Amino acid sequence: MFVTPDGERILIVDGHTHLWDGRPENWRNDYGRTFIDTFWGGHVGFTPADKRWTQDQFRYYGAEKAARDLFVDGYCDAAIMLPVDLRDFYKDGFNTTDQCSELKALCPDRVVLNGRIDPREGSRGLARLEQDHDRFGFKGVKLYTGEWNGISRGYRLSDDFVRPYLEKCRELGITIIHVHKGPTTHPLDYDAFDVRDVDHVATSFPDLTFVVDHCGMPRIDDFCAVAGQEPNVYGGLALVTSFIRARPRHFKTMLIELLWGVGPDRLIFGSDYAITSPDWIIEAFMAFELDEEDTTEAGHALDLDAKRKILGLNAAKLYGLDADALLNLPPVDLPAAEASRHAAE
Repeated sequence: MFVTPDGERILIVDGHTHLWDGRPENWRNDYGRTFIDTFWGGHVGFTPADKRWTQDQFRYYGAEKAARDLFVDGYCDAAIMLPVDLRDFYKDGFNTTDQCSELKALCPDRVVLNGRIDPREGSRGLARLEQDHDRFGFKGVKLYTGEWNGISRGYRLSDDFVRPYLEKCRELGITIIHVHKGPTTHPLDYDAFDVRDVDHVATSFPDLTFVVDHCGMPRIDDFCAVAGQEPNVYGGLALVTSFIRARPRHFKTMLIELLWGVGPDRLIFGSDYAITSPDWIIEAFMAFELDEEDTTEAGHALDLDAKRKILGLNAAKLYGLDADALLNLPPVDLPAAEASRHAAE
């Protein structure tokens, strides 16, 4: 948790985390290298110099380091994991549900494990979703519309083959659909992440909640146009918040647009771990303020109440998490090897 100078505890739920394997031995082809190297460029560009990792550590860090970075050093009380397979680039998948389940097993009370779906997989994918849900009990799933699948280099949520998957999610009680709509990563195609198809499914499935991860960035205005008319659309702030240090004026511009277009009740903090870690973002966000002119333009104050909602309460409400219980969990008990390595650092 984060504690203010006045001693107030602030619930932190990181709404966008991963556990990936980007090591060379897992690369299926050179696109495995270019994909993780694009992430590495984001890590170097956003992360303060004294908090950057080595490139080898960035490619594969494991569940124990993730637990420390999120729950010991990172202020997080809970983390939401968002798998994506990318098996066209990685032999064993990049950030699969099974990989992410390792962190869930290590910190079961603090980790929300989501599934993943690719509607291009047809009946085989529907069967896999049922099997995975029986095993893990998902509250949400992740869609990655720019993911390659054979000859397909992406799809739109308005494609006919998407609907059976959303109907299956509804049938299984999976009500939260995360959709990656943000910057591209080499070699994925930029237009495959266009956010303007979200309103199609949001209107068709009003009983599902669609969390648009990265808020459609850099198409923030398009996202706000969609979310402004669709009350079941939320904005996931992963990557948006990373700009708070490297490009603070750009961050402020995006935040004002999001507050005006969506409001503080439907914005969810995310660090996009492990592109960067949550600790420094949370510290910077808690210190960040909008002046009177900015607040007027945003239509909402970025006061402590709004920060509480964005940093944890909105995600807790959406996922049915008990905020008080999370704030009162015992500290994470790291395995001895990890704790010793931390002490040495």
